[in-house]
Amino acid sequence: MGYVWVEAVIRNPNTGKHVSVKALVDTGATLTVIPRRVFEELQLPLRGRRSVRTAKGYVELDECFGAIEVMGKSTETRMLVSDDLEFALIGVTTLELLGLEVDPVTGRLRESATLLL
Repeated sequence: MGYVWVEAVIRNPNTGKHVSVKALVDTGATLTVIPRRVFEELQLPLRGRRSVRTAKGYVELDECFGAIEVMGKSTETRMLVSDDLEFALIGVTTLELLGLEVDPVTGRLRESATLLL
């Protein structure tokens, strides 16, 4: 399966200010990561810093709180802020909150069941 790219809207839940971004769905990532320019433009609430393991090793990233909308579904969630990315990464926790998953056959997002087993 190749890359899964989607259009997403990142929103400041306090002000309603929003921006559309190109986002890569990353099933190897836990949380969503946004570019610093989006964080600054939307003035998202900073929640601290988090140590995360990346392909290049451990790094400290700012953590903020915002809303994300993909395919007409939206949720509020914690997001990490990157100085290195020009696009957003959507992690699996965000996908689950949105009720979406990657269809391995088509390589696109589809609605998923919410499990309460």
